[in-house]
Amino acid sequence: MLIFLDLETTGLEADDRICSIAVILEDDDTVKVEQSLVRPTCKIRPEAMAVHHITNERVASAPLFSDSETAALLQQYNSTDSVLVGHNISFDLSMLAKEGLIWQGGFIDTLRCSRHLIEETDRFSLQFLRYELGLYRSEQGPANALGVALVAHDALSDAFQVKRLYGYLSTMADDETLMQLSITPVLIKKFLFGKYRDRYVEEVATHDPGYLHWLLGQEPDEDLEHTLKHYL
Repeated sequence: MLIFLDLETTGLEADDRICSIAVILEDDDTVKVEQSLVRPTCKIRPEAMAVHHITNERVASAPLFSDSETAALLQQYNSTDSVLVGHNISFDLSMLAKEGLIWQGGFIDTLRCSRHLIEETDRFSLQFLRYELGLYRSEQGPANALGVALVAHDALSDAFQVKRLYGYLSTMADDETLMQLSITPVLIKKFLFGKYRDRYVEEVATHDPGYLHWLLGQEPDEDLEHTLKHYL
């Protein structure tokens, strides 16, 4: 069982929670689609609303995560026979854990797998890859078949884009390899932020190693930490 997942949250801080979740379940020829708005236990931050357009008023009468149909479906298939597929899956798993759902199955991170396998770009957001890889050219028919409206930062639409990206990656590696790549840190080539944006990490390490040491002290994610330590 493959489960393609996306969720929207109240923000990106430690106390933020899920406010929308969608899954597309695929098992042989069977496909199930489910999406739920969720009433979080904290307010949605304005900066998050500006991205996904889910307001506090919209979720005021929504069920709690534990009572939502999508959570129930996800929990039903929460077993070692299932593989959860998401873009930056570690974030998704951490948010699910805050709601009390500890994932028991395997997982594939399309973000990390893309960083490993797609060499022609150094940007890996879900929407960027949608266009960079030309996936948009053939998406409308499959989206219509699943009843998915193609809207960026909508949980169901993004779960669909995760499914499309997985399809592309699966032509390059089998599921076992993708799962292994999902837990293998990536060596990042360029900085995509800060004063050295678009500069090669190796170049910066040569003339300003202090910047890399400073970044190490800022609690970077696993891939960036691996990269900084490699070049230092």
